[in-house]
This record gives sequence, C-alpha cells and structure tokens, in this order.
Amino acid sequence: MNVLDLIGNTPLVELKKTSSGLNGVSIWAKAEFRNLSGSVKDRAAKAMLMEGIEKGLLRPGKTIIDASSGNTGIAYAVLGAVLGYPVRIYLPANASRERKTILACCGANVVETSPLESSDGAYLAAKADAEAHPDKYFWPNQYNNDANWKAHYNSTGVEIWEQTAGKITHFITGMGTSGTFTGTARRLKEYNPKIQAVAVQPDSPFHGIEGTKHMASTIKPGFYDETLPDRFAEINTEAAYARTIRLAREEGLFVGISSGANVQAALDLGRSLPPGSLVVTVLCDSGFRYLSDEFWGVKND
Repeated sequence: MNVLDLIGNTPLVELKKTSSGLNGVSIWAKAEFRNLSGSVKDRAAKAMLMEGIEKGLLRPGKTIIDASSGNTGIAYAVLGAVLGYPVRIYLPANASRERKTILACCGANVVETSPLESSDGAYLAAKADAEAHPDKYFWPNQYNNDANWKAHYNSTGVEIWEQTAGKITHFITGMGTSGTFTGTARRLKEYNPKIQAVAVQPDSPFHGIEGTKHMASTIKPGFYDETLPDRFAEINTEAAYARTIRLAREEGLFVGISSGANVQAALDLGRSLPPGSLVVTVLCDSGFRYLSDEFWGVKND
C-alpha cells in the first residue's frame, strides 16, 4: 500500500448516545481524523497537489505555499514530506500550540500572521508572497481551487452514499473553505435531490471554532455557492466546546472543536426531523490538536 492510500475511505460511525432522545432519528459521523495527517483536509490537499504535479505546476525546485488555519497546512506538510517538496504555511498566530508544533515537526516553514485578521490575513499574506515569487512557489490556493471541492465530490460524497446504503436524508457540516460541504453536498444531491444539505457556521464573526468561517464577515472562497445549502445552522462557541467535551466523555470520540460544532448542529437539526431520518455530519480532526485549550477544564501546568 502506498502511504497516500491512507487518505479517504474513513469509517462512518453512529452516535448512539448523542441521538438517543431523538425519537427514531439517527446521527452518523464521518471519522475524518482517521486520514493520513489526521484531518478531513487531507482529501483536498492531496487532490490539489496531485493536480499541480500533473499540470507541471508543482515540480522539483518549487516550494508549496498556502494559507491555513492549521489542518490544511499540516496536510501539506505531511504530503510535502511524502512527495519531496518543502512547504511554507501562513498561519494566524492564535492557532493552537499543537498545530504549530505538528507543522514544525513535519518540516514546514511557518509564518505567523495577525490573529486579529484571522484566516483572511493569512490568505492575503500568502497570496502576496506567492504572486511576488511565482518561480519559487507552487500556490494551491485552497480557497479558490476547484480541486478542493471536487476531492469531496469524488470521494466523501460517494463514501457516505455507499456507507448509508443510500438512506441518508440530511448532510450537515461546517465551512472553512467550504470544500467539504460543497463537494459532498453536490454529489449526494446527484444521487438523491431530496437529500437536505445544511451548512454550519459560527453565530458571530468573533468566535473560537477553529477552521470555520462566518461567511458574512469574511473573504468568501471563490467556489463558495450560497445557493447550495437548503438551510444554514448557526452555532455559538460555548455550545461547540460543550459538545466536544461530551463526545469525548460519552461517545469515546476525542475530536476537535469544529467536530463538536458539527455534532451539536446535527443534534439541533435532528430534534426537528421525523422518525427514520438519517443525518450525517463530519468529525473533522482529533482533539489532540487542541490539548492546550482551556475549555477542556484540565490544567496544563
């Protein structure tokens, strides 16, 4: 097996305790922390880099450069190591300590940007560097690269359809680049137009749900399609934190904050659905990337 084959085909797990009071509605979650570098972003990163190689844009002597809130950067770093390319990542300075450490351990050159500008600031800084040195860098530009969402159209959506035997009624997940939502929702709706796609986002521009965007107040990704969601769900940071803790303590799933936000949104949605509904969401990454965050209630002396 090639190490790149460790990306995709992740398990779909039922959250039985979470959905126990939903009167016949079940909630399932795609365990994306099982990917090679540990997050859902592996799928898009692999697709963008392989497309770059196929087109001759990523070749020996070039450095992979992009902006990230953490997970895509880690995916680039791991894949860069596998493929033999150096990696330079622009990252908001308030990204978790663990993400920065993983990036450094995988050999990435990290440039920290203003936390007040969030992922937008990192994106603009990476863009300026990439455009100033086109001979030096390969810039996948994850926020505007169609290979991002197509990775999920070609894999995640297909897997969910097969793993639910076509019984899925609702797909719900948060948006950063919106690649996971866009590609998966488009594929599922081709299988069955009646499937409802629900997009999750923070309820405020100022939030603590790493990796997600409040679309109304940020630079929108180039392929973001605001007509694709059948509805939107807003989640506050505290609810996401609380659900993340409960997933660890009740379901045995030690996952990150965006995963907690997704599951809380899926639970809120499930309360309004008829019996027999099958809701699928995404567990984006592992809780090990957020160990230093204080919301766990554990001292890190």
